[in-house]
Amino acid sequence: MGSEIRETAVLYVRADRSRCCGYGLCAQLCPQVYKLDENGIVYLESDTVPRELESDAREGAAACPAEALTIEAAGA
Repeated sequence: MGSEIRETAVLYVRADRSRCCGYGLCAQLCPQVYKLDENGIVYLESDTVPRELESDAREGAAACPAEALTIEAAGA
């Protein structure tokens, strides 16, 4: 499945767990990309974002009050 996601990915996402304050807005807006651990801190199962989730992933990253999420275009 990972290779399938990479083939359609247009974005890469990074999470700075040391900055995450556990608000969980990212996971509420895009649970397919952003996950929360048992302490409410964000983690990613994949560093790529499928094309169909681009808008939701950007919205989730923008909603983070701690600015713990970074999104960049594939190939950048």
